[in-house]
Amino acid sequence: MTQIDAKPGTDVATARHSGVVSSGLRAIGRGIVLTGLALWEALLLLWVCLCACLVFLGIGVILLPPALDAVRSQARRQRSLAWSWSGVRVTENYLPDPTAEGGLSANLKRLQTRSGDPSFWKDLLWDLVNPFVGVVIAFVPAALVVNGLFGVAMPVLWEPWVSGWENSWYGFVPVDSFGMTFLAAALGLVSLVLGVVLAPFFIRWHGRWVATVLSTQTREQMQARMEHLSRSRSDAVAHEAQEIRRIERDLHDGAQARLVAMGMTLSAAERLIDENPAAARTMVQEAKETSSAALQELRELVRGIHPPVLADRGLVDAIRARALETPLNVQVRSDLEGRPLPPLESAVYFAVSELLTNAAKHSGADQIVVTIAKDGGTLRVTVEDNGRGGVRIGEGTGLRGVERRLAAFDGDLLVHSPRGGPTTMTVVVPCTLAPRDAS
Repeated sequence: MTQIDAKPGTDVATARHSGVVSSGLRAIGRGIVLTGLALWEALLLLWVCLCACLVFLGIGVILLPPALDAVRSQARRQRSLAWSWSGVRVTENYLPDPTAEGGLSANLKRLQTRSGDPSFWKDLLWDLVNPFVGVVIAFVPAALVVNGLFGVAMPVLWEPWVSGWENSWYGFVPVDSFGMTFLAAALGLVSLVLGVVLAPFFIRWHGRWVATVLSTQTREQMQARMEHLSRSRSDAVAHEAQEIRRIERDLHDGAQARLVAMGMTLSAAERLIDENPAAARTMVQEAKETSSAALQELRELVRGIHPPVLADRGLVDAIRARALETPLNVQVRSDLEGRPLPPLESAVYFAVSELLTNAAKHSGADQIVVTIAKDGGTLRVTVEDNGRGGVRIGEGTGLRGVERRLAAFDGDLLVHSPRGGPTTMTVVVPCTLAPRDAS
């Protein structure tokens, strides 16, 4: 809600009218933007159809996946604008693309997966109908304003207009004399005012239109999501079992071996302490160094399981601490109030940690921005870098492991990384927050 503070001598009614005009003009500008996006979506749909026809020639298998990525990106932009401009929350629920090596087989698997995703067909339906319906909703206020300006200017334009068109009308007003131009100007003023006043309502209407077409909470979608979640849980169980075996192996081959060696060294020193004190001191020193190394390995192992800073300070501070270890300029932004449950907190932390590691190793970036926010019942952590882009899940970057970790909590990893950058990777998980002082 906008609050208007009137200074002494200021007409409050005038201030309110100014607010109505400014919000109306802003809404008209947004309507023009939405109209441009709708026309772009029409061209994008034509390109998708052309790529689909070229699939039979082979080249379409290469061209079609990027075209579908553009369709998905455009649908996400519409959802985002519906929320920021209209206050209408539009859910999305895409199935993750399969993991496969790059090349023709990967593209074919992506196409096969998306063809079974209801959200994929919703995106295509949007590109089909929005250039007709969405344009009408978004552009009506701008059309009313342009028509109104033309009517207001009629007393000046009527002579050349009538001479060019002979017997001309403005709406239901026949402009055949100078006197009738004032009636046309009055009608134009009404059209102008209507366009400015109604523009915010049309933008909100457009947001509801987006929700009608692009919302993904359908029974088929939920069924597909449940099946995917069931598979993901099985993968998560297998992954956790593998992680337990790794920890056992690290303990056996690392800290345990060092502790056994330290015990043997101390036993030898005990036997030599009377006969050769110098050699015994040397062995004790070796045992001391071995114990320090074993302690360091145990600390690293514990940190890999659950970092102490995460348990003590929470997700935001743990990510800030992890950012300090990254050899790049990392900014962490958060207004999170409260903490997720410990298992979810740990999963999100390690997911973000992997994303930071990937960005440092592969992106060629020099700056990363991490944003942590709670959006309704969803926790979103966005990692954006200014690197070269071109990141794809399943191309040896460890992102598939991040997906498996998040899948156990019905979470997703969303990747937007065009060639040339920037890269935006978003961790999205359902979440409820406990108070910060809750244990």
